[in-house]
Parts: sequence; structure tokens; C-alpha cells
Amino acid sequence: MFFSKGFLFYAELNIRLFFKLLFGKPDILLSNDLDTLLPNFLIHKILKAKLVYDSHELFTEIPELKNRPGIKEIWTTIEKSILPNVKNMYTVNSQIAAYYHTKYKIPVQVIRNLPYKQEAANPEKAFKGRIKQNRKMIVVQGTGLNMDRGAEEAVLMMQFLQNTVLYIIGGGDVFDKLAGLIEDHRLEDKVFLLKKMPYEKLLEYTSLADLGLSLDKNTNLNYEWSLPNKLFDYVQCRVPVLVSDRKLVAEFVKNNDIGFVTKTFDPMLLAQTVSSIFADEKTYQIWKENLDKIAPEYTWENESKKLKKIYKNLV
Repeated sequence: MFFSKGFLFYAELNIRLFFKLLFGKPDILLSNDLDTLLPNFLIHKILKAKLVYDSHELFTEIPELKNRPGIKEIWTTIEKSILPNVKNMYTVNSQIAAYYHTKYKIPVQVIRNLPYKQEAANPEKAFKGRIKQNRKMIVVQGTGLNMDRGAEEAVLMMQFLQNTVLYIIGGGDVFDKLAGLIEDHRLEDKVFLLKKMPYEKLLEYTSLADLGLSLDKNTNLNYEWSLPNKLFDYVQCRVPVLVSDRKLVAEFVKNNDIGFVTKTFDPMLLAQTVSSIFADEKTYQIWKENLDKIAPEYTWENESKKLKKIYKNLV
């Protein structure tokens, strides 16, 4: 790519993708998210290849477009022009599926991004000792740790917690800001930033955690209706969770009784909540037992059966 960001990046991506697909002789075109849909749709029309649209999120409501009305209008126009003509579509949860179905009068199926089945982990003693150092461990994971996802508050919360470490693993727009917060508040011995790593290695860290965080804010519909991948990783690793009161996440946690739903983002109050969670050993054990019960259900081995069925019945 000649351009690495902004309008020119997306323009170049779509032009090059169009010609790549044009000479690729595809039988099926799979478009991942709105930023690849236009060239896929055009090639679908030209070559008569079947088109599948896989929407990973409510793209036109992402926070990066919140204060960019001109750019948002471009993506919204592309969506409105194409989606009424899409016959094969799936997305990540029922709320977003219902939104697209209602708005564009098209069938939308649900394929959740679930992890493969994981057995209850038994980490090596040396690794566990080095990472936790006999302290409680909290984890936040994800490659999309961007604005309004509560990572900053998680770091600041650690000022008020003793005998506890926080691992933030992945990447995103706020990673540099998090590093600054850690330095400014002298939290280097309590908060650890780790960059993206192979998935199997990530789960080694996650399986050590005593608590997993998902603290998205209600600043846009995309976050309000999200059902983050990390939530299901926590489930597979049998890690109880502390989550913000976002619609689907809160429903999932409450219905399965695997953690606590908070309405605050105040770092001190979050710290008090974490302390209460660790102090209530009886409730914590119930959450662990419930995680053991539901983990076999929320796996890619089960979800992939639905995906295979979709591809066997393309129209």
C-alpha cells in the first residue's frame, strides 16, 4: 500500500481490491466489514459470483466516526446503496442482526466469534509465579483497546488496590496513553502492558487471571450492542468477569451468573468493587462453577456448524 491511513488509504484499498478480485475468478466473495463491501459487491455484479457479507460490528457507529460527519456520511451512503441488495449476511450478535434486518429488510444471521474449546488450564508453576508473584491478577485483553473502552480507568483503578496486578494485553489507539498513565502514577510494578501475541500465548496469561475486565462505555451504539470476543475467552479460561452495563454483555453475565455488572467508571469505585469481589469467596466460587458449566457450550466447535450451514445454502 502506498498510503497507510486516512481517506487515501481506504480509496487505495478499495481500488486495488477491486482489480485483485476481478482477475481472481472467485466462486464466492466474502466481504469482512463495510470497508471492503463496495469492491466485493461490484465484482459480484460483474462476475456473478455469490456474495457474503460478514459484519463484525455496527460499522457506521464506531467511535472513530463520531466526530467526522463527512466520512461517516460516505460509509453510510455505501451501506444504504448496497445492503438492500445483499442476500447472504451474518453478524456477531442478535442485536446488530435485528438492526440490519429492520433497516434494510434483508435476512441477517448470527455467527459469534467464539474460541475453540479450552480445557481448564494448569499453568507451569514458574510461569505463574513470575507473572502473578502471589498476587491477585486482573486481565484486559484485545486488539481494539481504543477510546471509550475503559482501559484508562482500569489503569487508574490500580492506585487503590493492594496485592493485585493488572495485565493489559493487545493493542489499540490508547496504548501510548496507557503507558503515560502508568508512568505518571508510578504504577510500573502493578500494571503491565504487553503487545499483541500469538493467541495460544495470550490464553496462557488469561488463564492465570482471577478477574477479566470488559468496560466499554455507552458512547455509541457499536459499543452498547457489542459482545466482545474477550468475554468468551474469559469463559473458556474460567475467569470471572467485571463488566460495564452494556446491553448484551450485561445480559450474558447476569443470565449465566459469572461475574459482576458495574454502572461506574470511577477508578476508586471500581477498585472498591474489585476488592469486594475478591473478599466474597462464596459468590466467587459460584461464578467459577458456572463458568465450568457453560464453557463447553460457547465454543467454535459448536458455532462453526451454523457457519457451514450458511455456506451450504448460499443464494
